[in-house]
Amino acid sequence: MLRRVLLAASASEQIRRVVTATPLARAIVARYVAGDTTGDAVRVARQLRGEGLLVTLDYLGEDATDGARAGAVVEEYIQLLGKLSAEGLTDGGAVEISVKPTAAGLHLPDGERTAAGNIARICAAARAAGTTVTIDAENHTAVDAAMRIAARLRGEFGDLGSVVQAALRRTEADCRALATAGTRVRLCKGAYGEPESEAYTARHDIDRSFARSLRILMEGPGFPMVATHDPRLIAITSALGLRRAPGSFEYQMLHGIRPDEQRRLAGTGARVRVYTPYGSDWYSYLVRRLAERPANLAFFLRSLRSRA
Repeated sequence: MLRRVLLAASASEQIRRVVTATPLARAIVARYVAGDTTGDAVRVARQLRGEGLLVTLDYLGEDATDGARAGAVVEEYIQLLGKLSAEGLTDGGAVEISVKPTAAGLHLPDGERTAAGNIARICAAARAAGTTVTIDAENHTAVDAAMRIAARLRGEFGDLGSVVQAALRRTEADCRALATAGTRVRLCKGAYGEPESEAYTARHDIDRSFARSLRILMEGPGFPMVATHDPRLIAITSALGLRRAPGSFEYQMLHGIRPDEQRRLAGTGARVRVYTPYGSDWYSYLVRRLAERPANLAFFLRSLRSRA
C-alpha cells in the first residue's frame, strides 16, 4: 500500500511543487543526489573514487518532450564525459554513465530511431573517454524499445549495458537472452508502478524473481551488475560469485544508501559501483527510491529527524 502511495506521489505535479519548494527537503536530497551541475557530478565521482568505489552517473530527467530537450541531454553527457576524462576518472570504466531512452527522445515522433541515434552519440563520447554506457531502466512500456536499441548499438558498442527489473514478469526470459559472453546486465528490483499483468506486486514475489534472475546471470558468461541493498541478496551474490573469476561481476548500490556496506564490500576486493544521479529534476527519482524498499524510506525519515 505504501509503495503504491509513493509511486502515485512521484507522478503528482502538485506534490512535486510542494516538496521541491521545501528547503529542508532539498537539503536532505543532497545525501542521495550529487547536486545540480556537471561540476557537482565530477566532484562526487572524484570523492567516491577516492574511497575505492566505482561510479555510474545519471543525469536526471525523463520524457524529453521535444528534440531540443533530448539534444540538450546528449550535450550534457558529452560535456560530462569530457570533464571526467580530463581528470582521469573514466580510465578503465571506473566512472561510467547511465542514460534513459526517454531522456534521449524515445517518446518523440520516430522516437526509437531518435533515441538510438542520441545514445549512439553518447556511446561514441564514452568510448573516446575510455568508459562505458548503460541504458537505464524505465517502466514496462519502454522495455521493448530499450532492448531493441541496445541490441542494435551493441554491433558497434559491444560494452553497452542493459538494465532488467526483477519486478517485471518478463525479466527471467530477458536474462536468459542477455546472458551472453561480454554482455553487461544490471539487475535491479524495479522502481515503477506497474500493472499486475506486467509485474509482480508482492515483495516476496519480486525477491524470488530477483534470486532466479540473479542465478541465470551469475551462471552465464556475461558480466552481471547486481543492484541491491538487500543483505540476503548480497549474500546470495557473494556465494554465487565464488564460482566466477575475480572481477567478472560487480555490486551496485545507490548513492547515499548503505555507504558503510559499499565500503565494506569494496574492502573485500569486490567491484562496487555507486549509482549517482545529478541534476535539478530530482523529485521523481527520490520518491521512486523511497517506494522501492521500506528501508530507503526509513533512512530518509531518520534524515528528516536528524535535521529537524
